[in-house]
Amino acid sequence: MAQVETKLPYKVADMSLARWGRKEIMLAENEMPGLMALRKKYGPTKVLQGARIAGCLHMTIQTAVLIETLTELGAQVTWSSCNIFSTQDHAAAAIAETGVPVYAWKGETTEEFDWCIEQTLHIPDGQPLNMILDDGGDLTAMVHNKCPELLAGIRGLSEETTTGVHRLYQMHARGELKMPAINVNDSVTKSKFDNLYGCRESLADGIKRATDVMVAGKVVVIAGYGDVGKGCAQALRSLGARVIITEVDPIIALQAAMEGYEVTTMDEAAPRGNIFVTATGCRDVILGRHLSVMPNDAIVCNIGHFDLEIDVAWLHSQKSIKRLEIKPQVDRYTFADGHSILLLAEGRLVNLGCATGHPSFVMSSSFTNQVLAQIALWTEPQKYPVGVHVLPKRIDEEVARLHLDKLGVKLTRLTPEQAAYLGIPVDGPYKPDYYRY
Repeated sequence: MAQVETKLPYKVADMSLARWGRKEIMLAENEMPGLMALRKKYGPTKVLQGARIAGCLHMTIQTAVLIETLTELGAQVTWSSCNIFSTQDHAAAAIAETGVPVYAWKGETTEEFDWCIEQTLHIPDGQPLNMILDDGGDLTAMVHNKCPELLAGIRGLSEETTTGVHRLYQMHARGELKMPAINVNDSVTKSKFDNLYGCRESLADGIKRATDVMVAGKVVVIAGYGDVGKGCAQALRSLGARVIITEVDPIIALQAAMEGYEVTTMDEAAPRGNIFVTATGCRDVILGRHLSVMPNDAIVCNIGHFDLEIDVAWLHSQKSIKRLEIKPQVDRYTFADGHSILLLAEGRLVNLGCATGHPSFVMSSSFTNQVLAQIALWTEPQKYPVGVHVLPKRIDEEVARLHLDKLGVKLTRLTPEQAAYLGIPVDGPYKPDYYRY
């Protein structure tokens, strides 16, 4: 892939938004104690000096704090967003104003999305990236498939989300992965916090900003009861919804049933639901036959990474179905029989397309893991052969510790006698990860 000859130093929607973005970054920093602790610990030594990190992750206010943490630690950074609707334009402007090359704006086309990623492969002086920080795997895929000449110079990558991690394991199994990768998603302080508690707050925010719907009394169908689905179910049940779960895993389905949720198939749930949320990371979860039998003005949305969970292509292929844009990222599709559905964010991430994503505090936990993964790959490459790795449990516990004071948590410390009785260190159990369910 040829580099663009007249490469722009950045491309964002509106640089006049930078001042607003900077004010919100200031507020977010106070809610992101993990990242601020890493700046204090590693900033003076510039531990990432020489790293040229290309990032492809939602360009939000919280991501701005991540970017500025990486630069404070000595890295050169270029950035694009991993979703066409997730950029917060004031955040992108604020980062561009600091001199970081950022290529992101809300409402990109798919062609512009690819172009933005392409711009991040080289820093302004023409040197190529030597580290990847990814969310969903699009940057990783582009380098492997379209720019293989860059692979030899890349020390490693860290991946943020479940879908991207699945891609990495598949690539490695096929022998296609050509660099070390750290699976950040499966750090407990990411998946059990960001995926669960972050979605618990941001899903309802996205649905309500988009539709102003009252959730109480509605029938909500959530496809998938993993960490993301669990958070979504908790949120909407707490607002008074009657929640139905669909699930393919028998263990997780049993979990949902024992939490008091009805568990059934999408075919059975489709005619009953008022709000539908896909949270599976899979494709073809809500199909045309489901959309056709939903109640009038049922709300349909997705909180998985990609837009394949709802068959939006089928909607667009049906000439008898009329589309009406209510407002950006809210579309009403009316069927020939007169009933309509409301599709949010064109089937993409509803919490980022229709709202502003997860709160800063929970993203501090996730992004602290990201920075530590980048440090590990950069400073100790000999420990990470080609393959997919996870950060050790002690790092997970340290990330959690960095966030306790902010919440006023006082941690009980084992006495030497207690530690001896249990056969673990005084400072922490460092247990193997529990069974993932």
